[in-house]
Amino acid sequence: MDKQLKNKIAIITGANSGIGEATAMLFAREGAKVVVCARRPDAGQETVDKIKAEGNEAILAKCDVAKKEDIYAAVDLAVKTWGGVDIAMNNAGMALVKNVEDTTDDEWDQVMNTNVKSIFHMSKAVIPHMRKRGGGAIINVASQLAMVAAPNFAVYTAGKGAILNFTRALALDHAKDNIRVNCLCPGAVATPLLLNQFKGQDGPQGGLQDLINMHPLGRLGKPEEQATAALFLASDASAFMTGAPLVVDGGYIAW
Repeated sequence: MDKQLKNKIAIITGANSGIGEATAMLFAREGAKVVVCARRPDAGQETVDKIKAEGNEAILAKCDVAKKEDIYAAVDLAVKTWGGVDIAMNNAGMALVKNVEDTTDDEWDQVMNTNVKSIFHMSKAVIPHMRKRGGGAIINVASQLAMVAAPNFAVYTAGKGAILNFTRALALDHAKDNIRVNCLCPGAVATPLLLNQFKGQDGPQGGLQDLINMHPLGRLGKPEEQATAALFLASDASAFMTGAPLVVDGGYIAW
């Protein structure tokens, strides 16, 4: 069976752990050459090494997505190394658990720069290269909280909602270029970041088991399950899909 991303060039942000790492590994297994973008190069290099150990191709780009210059440098690296970009997955992000009254201007800016403005810059950087190659796929990672709210997540949900509507608008603007833009909306996923948040303390929605109970399937998601969904959005399997959310949330928003 042919690999689904054979000879494709993919950029994935936040690819040093969790969903980003799982997606980088899967895309590489499916034939893609992967630019692993990571704010911490030591952790990013671990992902690159894992990909290469399986006989697949990857390079590291040190990339703090809140810095415009880092994003453009990562795209330039892909172009100089392999000749272009076919897939961009905007996965890096941050959470902020606070109500509005306790949120500072600097915290608002940090969340919006990391979660939203970074997608704006990555899109501007990759679209010209995708157009030259006859099209491409952009995958913006939002959250189930792009569609529903949760206590003490006002700024976070504002950003995730913005990602979803930005995805829709970008898809309309670039359908003529054969560039598909879709939004992956995970529920709570058992990433190191999430599990560490609950060590020894409850979150705004209670303890870890309380969070699990909000998912009708009765468990947290796995990074590999989100990676499989991202592969669908990146591949020709979703060739007639653009401007849409793909919700992989264990039933969270169905309550």
